[in-house]
Amino acid sequence: MWARDVAVSAPGKVILHGEHAVVLGKVALAVALDLRTFLRLRPGAEGRLSVSLPGVGVRRSWDTPGLRALRGRIAGKGRGEEPLPRWKQLDALREFAGIAAGASAPESLATLAFLYMCLAISAKYGDVPSVDILVWSELPTGAGLGSSAAYAVCLAAALLMVCGAISCPLQEGESTARWTEEELTLINSWAFRGERVIHGNPSGVDNAVGTWGGALRYQAGKITPLKRVPTLRILLTNTKVPRSTKVLVAGVKEKILKFPAIMKPVLDSIDAISQECQSVLEAMPADPSPEHYPVLEEFFDINQHHLNVLGVGHPSLDRLCQVTASHSLHSKLTGAGGGGCGITLLPPDTSPLAVEAAKQDLCACGFECWETKIGAPGVTLHSCSSLSAQVLHALARS
Repeated sequence: MWARDVAVSAPGKVILHGEHAVVLGKVALAVALDLRTFLRLRPGAEGRLSVSLPGVGVRRSWDTPGLRALRGRIAGKGRGEEPLPRWKQLDALREFAGIAAGASAPESLATLAFLYMCLAISAKYGDVPSVDILVWSELPTGAGLGSSAAYAVCLAAALLMVCGAISCPLQEGESTARWTEEELTLINSWAFRGERVIHGNPSGVDNAVGTWGGALRYQAGKITPLKRVPTLRILLTNTKVPRSTKVLVAGVKEKILKFPAIMKPVLDSIDAISQECQSVLEAMPADPSPEHYPVLEEFFDINQHHLNVLGVGHPSLDRLCQVTASHSLHSKLTGAGGGGCGITLLPPDTSPLAVEAAKQDLCACGFECWETKIGAPGVTLHSCSSLSAQVLHALARS
């Protein structure tokens, strides 16, 4: 029986460079965002498994004998070893949880992913645990910041730990700990399955960033973590303008088919920016020269223009770039574009007054703005006493 009170956290993500070009086989750089999802794991009443997700309005509790019986129906002969969730499994889970077929609301998908991961992991590694799980996030949902992947990574780490598949590396008196590379690989593989439940056919980038943190290179399905990267300060701005990734991707494809001789060099240039940026990021830890920052700022400016040429800009993003430029800061969209979020680089010599003035001007536009970091650590185990007052307060309210 699980007997410890601990917390797990995982970061969100932003695309630094390579949006849209990555769909056509070019390099993209994804980086961990230091806005995190937190999962508190506590011993529960014997024979009960409870989950609370206040951000999406979920509070559910089940008796473990009932979950074992359900697990027997869906686990199949492989005892949970199927590489990916199957439709019949998910249909049985929907019926059990009272989730309508085709329901796509965040609370439905989060509950479905929780049940799938809990039963599939316990089928392979141990019994259904009697624990209380509470999840709270600093990440907004539906903003392209990897909130569902951070949730899946936290769930995977917590459930694998209580079922004995990975260690509990936090020693008495320590505030944080991380798992071994082998254990992280297992966490990532199960988080990807959770992402499959939520998104159907994800790339695997978001859960990999949530697991390993830092930065990674993605090209044609191959994910390669960068060995050493600096932690960079940014402003993250949500324009709150909704957009359809599917529509934006289709628009880029149409433009490439219409003007191939014009658009393909643009894609090649975006690819070159990603690769050059990777070289700069990998050089910075050994040579933390301020000369690197103007280069990174130029990459932001050039790539933002390229993304406008691809047709994924938006007046809200133009306004974001204009506002930050008035404070001598450089910005670009991140993700699908057409609204959504943008990132602004904050070099080390940026004055606190300039940052605050930029934030005020962005908020005056109706945007939501956070000062945070990229290159943050991946999934981490915490003692609950070591969490910040903000996180503790949010967990206590939940």
